[in-house]
Amino acid sequence: MKQIFLFLFLISTTTLLSQTVLTSYAVDLKNKIGQSEIMTGENTVTHDVFTFVASADSLSILKYNSALFLRDKFVTNRQYTQNRALMGYSFSEDGNPTLYWFSKEEKTIILIKYYLENKTSRALKFQIPLEENSLITHYQKDNNFYLLMKDRTKEALTAFIFKNGMAQQKFLDFSAFKFIDQKNQPKTFHQILFENPIELMGSGEYNPLYKVTAKSKIYTLPNRLILTLDQNFRKTQLFDIDLENLEIKEKTFLKPVGEKNPKTSNSYYHENKLYQINLNADELLFDIKDYESGESIKAFVVSKKDTIRFSNSPLLMQIEDREPRKLKNTAKFLKALSSLDAGVSVYKNEKNLFITLGGSGRDFNTVSINGFNFSDPFGDFPSNNYYNVETNYSVFFESIWTKKLDTTQETHEAFATDKIFYFLDSHREAVLPNSVKLSNYTILTYYDIVAKQLVLRKFTDGFN
Repeated sequence: MKQIFLFLFLISTTTLLSQTVLTSYAVDLKNKIGQSEIMTGENTVTHDVFTFVASADSLSILKYNSALFLRDKFVTNRQYTQNRALMGYSFSEDGNPTLYWFSKEEKTIILIKYYLENKTSRALKFQIPLEENSLITHYQKDNNFYLLMKDRTKEALTAFIFKNGMAQQKFLDFSAFKFIDQKNQPKTFHQILFENPIELMGSGEYNPLYKVTAKSKIYTLPNRLILTLDQNFRKTQLFDIDLENLEIKEKTFLKPVGEKNPKTSNSYYHENKLYQINLNADELLFDIKDYESGESIKAFVVSKKDTIRFSNSPLLMQIEDREPRKLKNTAKFLKALSSLDAGVSVYKNEKNLFITLGGSGRDFNTVSINGFNFSDPFGDFPSNNYYNVETNYSVFFESIWTKKLDTTQETHEAFATDKIFYFLDSHREAVLPNSVKLSNYTILTYYDIVAKQLVLRKFTDGFN
């Protein structure tokens, strides 16, 4: 499912959403777009920005300074990396990048460090233990590259940390902890993650609903991981994982309890606070807890007859990438949301805290009236000529808070991620998109198939 658009964002003009082209670079991918990749990353120590352009037969490394002026480049062949996917990058203490090239067939990663000062490289092959492990996710953090894997037989995760050309293996043992499923039945750690695959939450980014509705989420912090499990309606089971000493601390946060049994629930960790929702078709319970003490900071109970006082947007329903439409009232919203995988997302910019609360799902009926087919998940139309389709849809609203957790009356302004999606949706010549978030703006890198140029474009939160 693609990024959710907000109603206010959709009705704005493209003039308000236009962003600045920072730089461009002529490159010809020779009509082999399907065999090409683009990745952009920031050296978090020097704040140099690197763009890696892998074509079918060559690799171009472009080094920009923090003001996005091109300072160096390195063009080389694809020796050792043919038929491999560009998986990620890291930066050594000397400022040079290492790229990680993955082969699913060979179950290996080729690590190649590229020395821009003398235009040389050094390769090393790393055998991924996929016989005993399955790959959960990979990410970059503090100039290092991380692989997170789940052991196929043991109650454990394994983290591989690549730093300065060396790989450190961290075995994270969960065998001492107890787990229960939605029906309060005991399950193993392996069973919980098999039924609820881990979703990586982007650090410092807006994570959309289709990601935050996952019941198992991992949050990346410096030398630390936060794993939250929400398969049970009664509690959020949280594990604070120290990647230095391998200590794993379990914390349990009880979910708010209503008058009737919940139909769906979830949580979201953000800056030492846990945001929890628990709901059914009659009421919504929303709780914000302090991470250290576990005490509730804010708590809301909303019945189906109430108005959601902390909402700064209409109650919206969106089908696929179509324009959202307003739901009539809280009862309609809760009825729809209670049948979905619910989630909450928290994002902070320089001004405010933005909370998206809603849910996403698929597979509902479509009604045909006068030969025109359109989706009707909430039964607003006569029940004739229905047939089943698999369609993504979401219901949600936005809430805007101060950083001190006071509600506001402000209206939502588009996020950089919203604008990027809108730009890509309306510019079909922009392919192979990749984005990286810097301190106060986001860079979208893409290949312009008409101009045959690599383009770096700046996007910021808010209307220009």
